[in-house]
Amino acid sequence: MGQKIHPIGFRLSVNKNWSSRWYANSKNFATMLNEDLKVRDYLKKRLSHASVGKVMIERPAKDARITIHSARPGVVIGKKGEDIEMLKADLRKLLGVQMVHVNIEEIRKPEVDAQLIADSIAQQLEKRIMFRRAMKRAMQNAMRLGAQ
Repeated sequence: MGQKIHPIGFRLSVNKNWSSRWYANSKNFATMLNEDLKVRDYLKKRLSHASVGKVMIERPAKDARITIHSARPGVVIGKKGEDIEMLKADLRKLLGVQMVHVNIEEIRKPEVDAQLIADSIAQQLEKRIMFRRAMKRAMQNAMRLGAQ
């Protein structure tokens, strides 16, 4: 029986980057990691309707830079940038830093992004749609739009 390997850890050196980019000494590492998890959970709950695919967290010297990859960036920003300002204030409280920079990047092909496909299948299952139909439809859409 073969050894199981984590897919993200396996691809990190080749074609993926870490989702958190910061360095901490051993005294602060656990608290910073816990803050990262809280931020990711908060963003997942708050932006559940915005099709968030990936969240990148960088911490350069007492600041925080959070990049949100979303299929619908207009929903994240809100009308006249109101939602993004509230989001920055909440993240500032969660992280306990002075400045939080939030960048929003659009996912050009959301039908091919694995995380977004998984989220849409999960939402369909919550709506009690048959799982075989949901999986087949998701696979057909992804293959039709260029997934390999």
